[in-house]
Formats: sequence, structure tokens, C-alpha cells
Amino acid sequence: MLGAIAALLIPLPVQAQSSVTLYGRLDAGITYVSNYAGSNAYRFEDGIWYGNRWGFKGVEDLGGGLSAIFTLENGFALGTGKAYQNGALFGRQSFVGLKNQWGSFTFGNQYDFVWDYLNLGGFNLASEGTGYSSHQGDFDGYSGADRLNNAVKFSSTDFGGARFGGMYEFGNVAGNFHQGSAWSVGGAFKRSAFSTAIVYTKINNPTGRQGFDPYAQLGVTTFLGQKVATINPATGVATDLFPGGIQVDSKGVFGAGALYTIGKLQLNILYNNINVKGFGTSSTMQVYQGGTQYYFAPDLFAIFDYQRTRFEESRWSRFSTGIDYLLSKRTSVYAGADYLHANAGTRAAIGYAFSPSTTNKQVDVRIGMTQSF
Repeated sequence: MLGAIAALLIPLPVQAQSSVTLYGRLDAGITYVSNYAGSNAYRFEDGIWYGNRWGFKGVEDLGGGLSAIFTLENGFALGTGKAYQNGALFGRQSFVGLKNQWGSFTFGNQYDFVWDYLNLGGFNLASEGTGYSSHQGDFDGYSGADRLNNAVKFSSTDFGGARFGGMYEFGNVAGNFHQGSAWSVGGAFKRSAFSTAIVYTKINNPTGRQGFDPYAQLGVTTFLGQKVATINPATGVATDLFPGGIQVDSKGVFGAGALYTIGKLQLNILYNNINVKGFGTSSTMQVYQGGTQYYFAPDLFAIFDYQRTRFEESRWSRFSTGIDYLLSKRTSVYAGADYLHANAGTRAAIGYAFSPSTTNKQVDVRIGMTQSF
């Protein structure tokens, strides 16, 4: 890490431009859910395909190829105007740092490399369908949940198609350097039609957006040997015993993906392994994912994606499809659908998006639009 700082301070003959940019992205639409806690539901939902946001990006030329940079980004609900991230003003991202041709070194609230290299790298095609793109329960933070607070981060620039980075989150707990800390590393490579990436994130004592509400996320009644929900046998009504989250010791997220483009067709594969430790034991979720994306025209594409997930005694199969049409460089309309089937005894809950079904099946259909500025 110290070497990365030193590299950033080496003057280099690269010219930067000083500027501050206001930007944003809006998403809204209508979603049908086949079994939302026992009933069909028609819902206005926003921030699904892309999280609604507005923010500022700034760069100041410090000379010698060195620049100061910052990003401040707010997340909000378009339907109500309320702020996301527990009302934080800049809860999506807030960081400041230095950048030169070797890379950037930044301080603040920042995304981990699961987001940077796997999600933004386009390996999760389900995100191009309905937008309910989280893997089962979003244990791996594909929704962007695993932002790391109080973090220092190095991200390299592109060296012949290769990029790499590392970051560390300080727990800020007096007398316990380990408590509440986290770290993330990753590497990515792109050459012509082929791309690949590999990442690992470790979070100690995850809570809040990084934590676990097992029944809401998975539709299960036991988790790490603990009873987490009860089902009334007469009514089928579920009671979540940990609606505020269950405390675990740690989670470790490993992910690797590859994609290859053949003309208008893109082929994707992705594997994730999420290890959760707590209550003197551990369990591992494994996600196997494959999909295709096809461009009928530069402004029209469709996707098909399949996920197979295993965790403890539960199994899930999920099929996703969608189509997107670009009305302009800034505006698009889209439609998609997901079908989730779980094994007997597990209530289906697509991603971490809806209340669990009262059966082991759940379907959603969505139409929406996005607009960027």
C-alpha cells in the first residue's frame, strides 16, 4: 500500500484537466410479483435496473501528471424522494484521493472489487434483465451493498488490458483493530473479445447492509444451526425471528467470471463462493451462473441468464430474461422476467427484492425506463 502511495507521488508528464461534473441516473417502472408473501402484487418500484443517484465528480490538475479527485454520490427513491443508505447525504459513494497514470489512491466510502470488477465488468447478465440482479439473498453484495466505509483503496490503471487493486476498511473500534474491519482485492483482464476477473472480499462482523436477515433473504427457517423463522402450520404465515439481522462473525466472498464476444453474441460464465462463519460453525453458498447477450442492433439487445445456487440444505434455480431498447444515448426502455424455483421446504425469494413466497416458486415481470444526465 505504501508503494502505491509512493508511485502516485512520482511526477509524470501527463496533462489533467480541472473540472467538477454533476451527473445522475434515474430508473422507474412497474413490477408484477406472482406470490409476494402469499398474494399477487403490482408494484411501482424504482432504482431497480440502476440505483437512482445524483452526484459530483471532481478533478484538479496538480501538475506533473498528478491529480486530486473526489466523488460524492447520493442514492434516493424516485417514487418518494427519500434518501437511501439510511438517509446518508452521500451514502452511495464519498471519497477523495490522488490519481496519476499508475492508478488512484482514495479515502472514504467506496465500492469493493466485487462491484468494480465483476458487476461493472458485465459478468452478471441478470442485471440486464429485470434488474433484480442480486444472487440469492445478495450475500455477495452484487447489488452494491458491500460498500466499505472508512476505507483506503488503490485501483491501478489499465496495463496492457490488466487491472488490479486492493482496499482496507477500518473498523474504528478502540482496542480491537479486527472488529468491524474488511478488505477486498481483485484483478481483471481484457484482451480483444475476451474478459475475465477474479476477486475476494472479507468482512468481519457484518451488520446493516452487509449483514444477514436469513428468512427475508433466502426464505429459510434455519441458518448456521439457528432457528431464524417460524411457520404457522394452520395459516402458513411466517414470523421472521431476526428482522433486524442476525450477528455473525464474518463473511468471505470469492468470485470469478469470464465472457467472450462472438460478433453480436456475448457468452458469460460466473462463479461465486460465499463463506459465512458464526455460532461456532460455518456454511458456504455456491452460485453457478451462465448466460448470453445478443445485439439485434446497436440500440437493441436481449439477455438470457441461468443461476444455480446451493446453501446448506437449500437449492435454487433461477431463469432470467430481458430486452432493452435505447431511445437515445441517455434514455432506454426495458422489459424482463425472472422465475425462481427452490427445493421443497424453502420459500422462494427472488434475489433480496421481495417478501418470500408462501411456496417454493416465485415469478416477477417488470417494465421500466432509465434516464441518465
